[in-house]
Amino acid sequence: MLLFSLPWVIHFPGLSIEGHRVLSIFLAAIVLWVTEAVPLHATAVIIILAQILLISDKALLTVPDGFDPPSFRIFFGTLADPVLMLFLGGFFLAHGAAKFDLDRNLARVLLRPFGISAPMILLGLIAITAVFSMFMSNTATTATMMAVVLPVMSQLPAKDRMRTGLALCIPIAANVGGLGTPIGTPPNAIAIGALARNGITIDFLQWMMMTIPFVIVILIVVWVVISKFYRFGGKKIELSIESTFNKSLPAIVFYVTFAATIALWLTSKLHGMNSSIVGFVPVVVLLSTRVFSAKDLQSIQWHVLWLVAGGIALGIGVGKCGLDAWLLGLIDWNAMSSVMIIAMLALTALIFSTVISNSATANFMVPLALTLAVSGGVGISPLTAAVFVAIGSSLAMALPISTPPNAVAISTGVVHTKDLALVGVLVGGIGLVLFLSIGPWFWKLVGVLH
Repeated sequence: MLLFSLPWVIHFPGLSIEGHRVLSIFLAAIVLWVTEAVPLHATAVIIILAQILLISDKALLTVPDGFDPPSFRIFFGTLADPVLMLFLGGFFLAHGAAKFDLDRNLARVLLRPFGISAPMILLGLIAITAVFSMFMSNTATTATMMAVVLPVMSQLPAKDRMRTGLALCIPIAANVGGLGTPIGTPPNAIAIGALARNGITIDFLQWMMMTIPFVIVILIVVWVVISKFYRFGGKKIELSIESTFNKSLPAIVFYVTFAATIALWLTSKLHGMNSSIVGFVPVVVLLSTRVFSAKDLQSIQWHVLWLVAGGIALGIGVGKCGLDAWLLGLIDWNAMSSVMIIAMLALTALIFSTVISNSATANFMVPLALTLAVSGGVGISPLTAAVFVAIGSSLAMALPISTPPNAVAISTGVVHTKDLALVGVLVGGIGLVLFLSIGPWFWKLVGVLH
């Protein structure tokens, strides 16, 4: 409350009256996101209402002369933003995979080729977890894969380091794999949505072209690091890989819908439907065929969608009232090289996301990074700025509070904070350096960045 009231009692030179109002909302949002005094999604809807009441055309306070207030419909409209429809489709697919045990059965089938050698089983778990996390929530993926390996962990000796290695590889691989697709993790969707509002469209396949090669390299790093620090005391691991796929009609309808949606996402340039429209297809199909009931609808992670909507709304308010330009003007960006600016944005996002939600970090950093790129004259592209904030946000995995998959791993009792800190810092740091050193060059090579 103190930070919210600060801009009302202190005048900041160069900041407009409406800018002061949004600054109060901005500061309050950061405090609430960091402290989680109220749930993250509650903070998001507080942001939407506060901006309607303070700076919209339906504001309770008189708007300043010369300021063209945005319509209140814009702020309410963020709750149905196209990027939310993309994520909603991903949530429907993830929930259906769990409902029909597709995720667990697929995991067991895909593990078979890796045999019973300890290093190969570890590699298989890392690869499968990463692929799943590209299309399911990282948390759901971690919970699914933990169910596969927990019986194996219980058979290993109490002091066998591989117990920790098996439990640790799953959340780390889920976090890294989430970088791979637009629906893999909320920061990706936040960056794509912000870019779209600036006239830059990144489709499903383009995002994968930008990130998948790096994800593969980082996953190899994960495998090497965990294999080195958590060596297996024996030579073989016996996994339960028997699978029984649900063959009921609703399950078959879901399987077809799942495959068709992925195919449509990967071929958007051929059929012309953008990723958000494709994301709405499984919603319509699964509800209209009664594969999903009202109870299934209630199980969707609506709170994540609201969190993203709140960030979108905050970005709109910050931009409309000139707060972004004022904040960026506090730093002499022209004194830095473009490489240093990108590194600073990514590293700042990583540091913030280590202690608060990566979605919250992306919500307040992506709009600022885009404004810097669009109007700051600092020689970086908007795409580079937004994507690096998303990447930095998602590579933060050094603490139990950094991301929900880490908390799932801690709950097993065999992974400790020091384990997360060791592997999380190494993987996050190496991943960030890899993206920073090769990313922009590679993106130009594949034609995504011009």
